[in-house]
Amino acid sequence: MASFVTEVLASSGKLEKEDLASKISKMSRKVDDTKEEVCDMINKKYSEFLPNLQASEDLMQQVDAVSKEMEVLKNCIECEVQKNIHVAANEYTKLKQQLEKNTTVIKMLEHLKEFHSSMEDFNKALQEKKYVDAATHLGTARKSVDSLKDWKTSELPLLSSLSSELTVQRENLIYHLGDEWKRLVVWRLPSSKDAAGPTAFHKVDLVLSAACSKDDEPKPTPLLCSILQALAVQGDLQSKIKLFSQVLLKNMLKPLVMYASLILTVSKQQGEGIILSLECLDEDHERRSKPSEVYSKLLLMLNTLHSHLLDVSIGDKKLSAILGELIWEEMSKCIIHECLVYSIPTNSSELERYNIVIKETEAFEKALADMEFLQGDSTDLLKYARDVNCHFASKKCRDVIVAARKLMTSKMHNTVKISPESKLRLPKLRPPSSEVKVKQEVVKEEATMENSKQLSACSLRLPACRISESVQQLMELAVNTLCEAVGSSTQCALQLFFTVRNIFQLFYDVVPTYHKENLLKFPHLAAVQHNNCMYLAHHLLTLGHLFRAHLPQPLSEGVATFVDMVPGFRKLGAQCFLAQLNVQRAELLERLSTAHNFCNLDDEDNYIAASKAVRQVIHQLKQLGTVWQDVLPVSIYCKAMGNLLNTAITEILAKIMMLEDISSEDGEHLHTLCQTVIEEGPLVFIPLAEENKNKRYQEEVPLYVKKWSTFKELVIVLRANLQEIVDRWADGKGPLAVEFSSSEVKSLIRALFQNTERRAAALTKIK
Repeated sequence: MASFVTEVLASSGKLEKEDLASKISKMSRKVDDTKEEVCDMINKKYSEFLPNLQASEDLMQQVDAVSKEMEVLKNCIECEVQKNIHVAANEYTKLKQQLEKNTTVIKMLEHLKEFHSSMEDFNKALQEKKYVDAATHLGTARKSVDSLKDWKTSELPLLSSLSSELTVQRENLIYHLGDEWKRLVVWRLPSSKDAAGPTAFHKVDLVLSAACSKDDEPKPTPLLCSILQALAVQGDLQSKIKLFSQVLLKNMLKPLVMYASLILTVSKQQGEGIILSLECLDEDHERRSKPSEVYSKLLLMLNTLHSHLLDVSIGDKKLSAILGELIWEEMSKCIIHECLVYSIPTNSSELERYNIVIKETEAFEKALADMEFLQGDSTDLLKYARDVNCHFASKKCRDVIVAARKLMTSKMHNTVKISPESKLRLPKLRPPSSEVKVKQEVVKEEATMENSKQLSACSLRLPACRISESVQQLMELAVNTLCEAVGSSTQCALQLFFTVRNIFQLFYDVVPTYHKENLLKFPHLAAVQHNNCMYLAHHLLTLGHLFRAHLPQPLSEGVATFVDMVPGFRKLGAQCFLAQLNVQRAELLERLSTAHNFCNLDDEDNYIAASKAVRQVIHQLKQLGTVWQDVLPVSIYCKAMGNLLNTAITEILAKIMMLEDISSEDGEHLHTLCQTVIEEGPLVFIPLAEENKNKRYQEEVPLYVKKWSTFKELVIVLRANLQEIVDRWADGKGPLAVEFSSSEVKSLIRALFQNTERRAAALTKIK
């Protein structure tokens, strides 16, 4: 306490500097002593771990007393310095520096005191399981240590000990929180690794221990809230929830979506809490879950989790929102790919009923939004459900292409009979709009006025033939797909229409390549492929016209047409059959090449070879007739067989015309062989029983065999005398002159007859 004289001198502004300096010196000694004792106590507490609680509390009181005394002295010095700054600036500056140094030391001691108090409070809160308070006190202690580290002049050896203590206690808190979390949220996963499918998730349990409060209300307990909030303060909540979300997705949410045979049960057991269990029912594991089933199972689970675990606010966010951000994207993709994809209708008539699924999806997302699992308005899940028309078209197109390709790669030899009366089975289509209908009627009237004569009843009809059953099914598939396009949205109709075009383009590209070897090897398949192409070309002429008026724009304005594909299919069918005809023609010529050019037939071996060659040709033609007659249309069959028979007799004609000397015996043998061809060749044109109405066409052999009359004339010449030959020539006007030139007739006469006056006279008449 200052004396009365001192107070008077201080009030008059003449306080002795020596008295002030002595006080500061004394105060510095006190500060140093206090610093030494505090550091010693802190060192023993956190470095040597000695129980000095009472001594530390006394020291803390001593620090407070010195701090107050320092504050009074500081105010006094500042006041004195301001009054006497012009007198003793240097002395007071030194005193102020000393005071600031002491002040710094005092602040450091205050941080040490705050650290010590926070750690004491932390330990107390941790023992009482007040985890939020413990985390808060630990945070305060961390700030005290950070403040000590910020002093550049601070080189306290205690800092490393304090940091280590802080790290140890933080890990201690995290361990306690993790232990509490594991006790309150327990997973029971089956140990069997051999099981697959839904059975692998049978008896998967999630136990929320002590999930209900004392009044049995479905809400998280204070202890659980405390644990979660403490984890958030420590910055470990995100990692805990992320790990929980991954296990939840893998073992519960995804299996519930993927397997219809899995069900979720929620039970409450005394002493354990709420148990969520997966059970596998004895059902068909291949069955896909309906969207309503998936939504109900997921809502039951998420609602239970929200009520007993996730309805906790962490800062400005609910824990359910944090979990939702982690699981929603993956869960919605799983729902789309494992459920909604399979719920898309395969028939346009079922599209209207799909509105139920859209409403169920909206209700599902609204329920999630109410529990704050979802943030925002539109999601990929609801968007997918609402775009059902596009998905329907894509799914339908994919299925159609797959089915079409399967038909194209199936066996072609299974055939069905097509008659002129056969028509495409078209469903009843809605009448076109009035504008289009009026336009059609006007066009019809104009056509009627221009064409006063009616077309034949057989016009634009397919002739009777056989086609592959798969091609008939392919055309039915195309018609059904176009029917799906009728009444659909513009985008859907366009997609379906161009898929039908792709079907026919696929047929054009795939079938000739896939069946290439068989089409060349088997005459039957070549004929069937020819008919298939002509059948498709026939219906492609009118297919677009049948549907155009019923389709939306721009299809109804002329885009819906297949006419441009018709020439390609006709050419494809013709090329396939012509290739087979060339193969057969080459075989005929190869057989005739073994006839030794029909010369020297008086030799038995030569005659046998020639006779065998002719009979092989007739046999080949009969075999082809058996294969083709019931398959090809009558006109095409007659042209094909006539072409091959013409090839054979042309080759025989050429060989005989090349002979320079034909003895009477050779002539007789040649006549016999040629007569065999004349008698048996036309038999391949005899119509089947059901084709009697085509008899007149098939019996007109010369119509299809160009060299038939020539061949018959040759046969007559081979057995005729000179006069008969001259008579058939009839000065270039007889039947012989029609088929042969004069030089050819003269060559025949020279080969058949010896050089006599009669032959010379006959040759002169052939002009």
